[in-house]
Amino acid sequence: MDEQKKDIDEGWKEAVEKEKQGLEKEGKFAPEAPDFSFFITTLSLQAAVALGVMPNPATNKIEENTQQAQFIIDTITMLKDKTKGNLTAEEEKLVDNILYELRVQYIAKTQGGAK
Repeated sequence: MDEQKKDIDEGWKEAVEKEKQGLEKEGKFAPEAPDFSFFITTLSLQAAVALGVMPNPATNKIEENTQQAQFIIDTITMLKDKTKGNLTAEEEKLVDNILYELRVQYIAKTQGGAK
């Protein structure tokens, strides 16, 4: 069983490396390693798209979906709670700032539409 797991791990590592090399050849972004700040920032960008603050990069159109935005905000809040005590001061500040900005935008969008 351990040998099979080792083969799967090695196969996965090889596939990831091959994909990374392909992206680099095409001049596309390939992050070196998973990074919490990058992950949280990516989520915040998805929320901004769902709030209609910025265009969807795939369609280049403004697409509002406040339910999706609320889900992403709740997800970032959950991550903040689950990682409490395990983040650097810089990461904590980033999460707090992102949550503040997204919540303000969400309230403006949902209360502004109710008028």
